[in-house]
Amino acid sequence: QVQLVESGGGLVQPGGSLRLSCAASGFTFSGYVMSWYRQAPGKERELVASITGDSLNYADSVKGRFTISTNNDKNTMYLQMNSLKPEDTAVYYCRGQRLQEDYWGQGTQVTVSS
Repeated sequence: QVQLVESGGGLVQPGGSLRLSCAASGFTFSGYVMSWYRQAPGKERELVASITGDSLNYADSVKGRFTISTNNDKNTMYLQMNSLKPEDTAVYYCRGQRLQEDYWGQGTQVTVSS
């Protein structure tokens, strides 16, 4: 059974850092595009960052602040988020895609507020 489970969200002050984790089971990352998305209240879900092999992609709004990575031994994807801003507040989701396969996690809340 395929499952993606996010963790690491929480409340942080502006300028702070968080590291999100996405633990995968039932498949390995090889051949998949692994991504982080986020959805703020009243807004559409948007792509934050993606990784496939050695190729990385970031939304302009997070470039230079967020870093996506994977640990294939642990079958886990990470999103290191630094210099957080209030506008980063959202539910963050991980996603794994390959051809017709499309898997989502349940999301983890990130709130940036003083």
